[in-house]
Amino acid sequence: MLNLVWLEDFRTLAATGNFSRAAEERHTTQPAFSRRIRALEEWLGADLFDRSTQPARLTEVGEWFRAVADDLLLRVARVQGEARMVAEASSVTLRIAATHALSFTFLPRWLRDLESRTTLGPVQLVSDVLQRCESLMRQSQVQFVLSHAHSQARGELDADPYLSIPVGQDQLVPVAQADSDGSPRYRIGGRDTGQVPVLQYPEESGLGRIVRAVVGRRLDAMPVRVAFTAHLASVLRTMALDGRGIAWLPLTLVQEDLAANRLAVAAADDWKIPLEIRLYRDPRPAGKAAESFWQSANSGH
Repeated sequence: MLNLVWLEDFRTLAATGNFSRAAEERHTTQPAFSRRIRALEEWLGADLFDRSTQPARLTEVGEWFRAVADDLLLRVARVQGEARMVAEASSVTLRIAATHALSFTFLPRWLRDLESRTTLGPVQLVSDVLQRCESLMRQSQVQFVLSHAHSQARGELDADPYLSIPVGQDQLVPVAQADSDGSPRYRIGGRDTGQVPVLQYPEESGLGRIVRAVVGRRLDAMPVRVAFTAHLASVLRTMALDGRGIAWLPLTLVQEDLAANRLAVAAADDWKIPLEIRLYRDPRPAGKAAESFWQSANSGH
């Protein structure tokens, strides 16, 4: 019988080509790891690796099986979520994953607006970074994902088979701590000499992906230095308020700070990045409550 552990072992060895390193990554001894790879090959009735080379290379069968293993593991990852979808076909609970920034700003007001037009059941919210939200959707752990989007920085859920609709608008605004006269402490393209400190998102951040795609090249050509990096826009907001540098933050998050002159816009208007707020879903039927929610969200725009 096929052991799912063998599939993970196979993928690790296929990636490294080194039995010792792969065994270490799989938290086992090399002899035990080698026995599991051999057991998989015996189950298949064919060698998956050419052990005469260093690093070990996939055989022709191994190349074929790599796609098979990836597909099997993806299917297994979805089983729990799909079983939940079947069990909850008549459930009134909505399962939504939303990025942190939207969870604290846009989502509450948007749900309130929807509730004024239709009846919503209980909502189970997961607030996380976009990469984790995408993973939850892939595994069918949630019915919907709410995130910022931009046409120049398409994400995993912008591709088939997923569906999406725009449900709001936002803007990434470069902001910095405001001086007593309301001017930004730092400014992109200003007259100050020296490098301007920038507060940025890491590679896996959805907002960071958008900033790099839209203004990344222009920013690289400016005299700036990275002063701080964090996943959460709320953390970068705190650092900007503390005078640590310039951050591109959602307008929905910093409107009150701008109005109260705690933060100030730190660049010309062409550095601002318009955003869509999009609701994503899997195209498969999601139950009566979820389908009603989707229709209500779609009719609002």
